[in-house]
Amino acid sequence: MWLLSTDRAELQFFPSVQAAQIARFAILSHVWDATEQSFQETRALCAQCALAGSNPRDLSSTKVRESCKIAEMHGYKWIWNDACCIDKTSSSELSEAINSMFALYSHADVCYAFLKDVSLDCELNGEDAEFRTSDFCNSSWFQRGWTLQELLAPDCVIFLSSAWTMLGTKASLAQLVSEITLIPWSVLLLEEGLWDMSVARRMSWAAGRQTTRPEDEAYCLLGIFDIHMPPLYGEGRKAFQRLQEEIMKKSIDSSLFAWTESRTATRQRNSARKLPASTVRPMQRTRRHPDLQLRFHVSPSVRPSMR
Repeated sequence: MWLLSTDRAELQFFPSVQAAQIARFAILSHVWDATEQSFQETRALCAQCALAGSNPRDLSSTKVRESCKIAEMHGYKWIWNDACCIDKTSSSELSEAINSMFALYSHADVCYAFLKDVSLDCELNGEDAEFRTSDFCNSSWFQRGWTLQELLAPDCVIFLSSAWTMLGTKASLAQLVSEITLIPWSVLLLEEGLWDMSVARRMSWAAGRQTTRPEDEAYCLLGIFDIHMPPLYGEGRKAFQRLQEEIMKKSIDSSLFAWTESRTATRQRNSARKLPASTVRPMQRTRRHPDLQLRFHVSPSVRPSMR
């Protein structure tokens, strides 16, 4: 895997996720813009700056530059960014990245969730009506398919505003994030494990989320169900049927038949279990993700609406 050095935004290869974990790295979660700095552009920029004797970080995109700066400020020498740390011209590297994405976010020391549409002065503690209309509640980051696993996998998530300033953490904002995503705050606080949640419950969290390509409706959920399968862009929504078939091989959990629980009912249940103020704190313990031993049966026609 490739990581960016935070002081110069130069690419460095690490032989495995475990090797990168030993070096300690941060990771960026973001909604892609129309144009993102690619792997090839990053390498070309580094070569150009090597000849000129300049720092490539200074000439990198704003997103690359600012994410490197904040990670460096927090003491990290390395950061991973899916836009420029994957050589997408290599089908094997892209396949490996998609299948190891959950592990990447899980092994990172910290995940910076950049909310480009949320200002620093966004209301996070107002009345319920204010919150539901706030930029934070309606951020596109909470509406994308890929960011679901990027919220669940890391132990520590720091939410950043459009100005790259800290809004809060997954732990400190657990009640609000639970209200938005319908993920129980106990899961966000690591008091309940992801694998303790039924297949249906995990699948329901993806409902309403969007992906640019139809195949990604399935690929973005691989890690959440501990599934490994090769991506085949061009297969369309057959990818989701393949995902179902893979889950059927591993799971005896038939709960997927009931995964369409209404968001209103789930909110009412979550509201009845308000997060105690004393538990809103960063969690220190490290979580590990054992192999899933779940099996279930599902009709090929059943899939979450992510468009």
